[in-house]
Amino acid sequence: MMLIDVRTYDCKPNSLPQHLALYERLGKPVQTKHLGQPLAFLACESGNPNQYVHIWMYENAADREAKRAALAADPDWINYRAESAKLGALLTQENKLMTPVSFFPLAR
Repeated sequence: MMLIDVRTYDCKPNSLPQHLALYERLGKPVQTKHLGQPLAFLACESGNPNQYVHIWMYENAADREAKRAALAADPDWINYRAESAKLGALLTQENKLMTPVSFFPLAR
């Protein structure tokens, strides 16, 4: 069974570009080192212009737990989280763990 982690973030108005630039510089290299490439990393085109979503695929809950634990322990991720907190752009975060339906399986 594949497990899909859909993560939605809201930023303070007008702070999304700075937040994404910080992520691209400091967060992306370490996150993809541990989690691989996301299924998608998206900014809203309509609706809330201060929102973005990223979607990660895992083999199962144990795979997700192991990869996220390694990420959380990485000094580069800890540094990114500290810099993100200093920037103060994030307002909310919502995570949904989902599974594909049988008639639309996801290709890895």
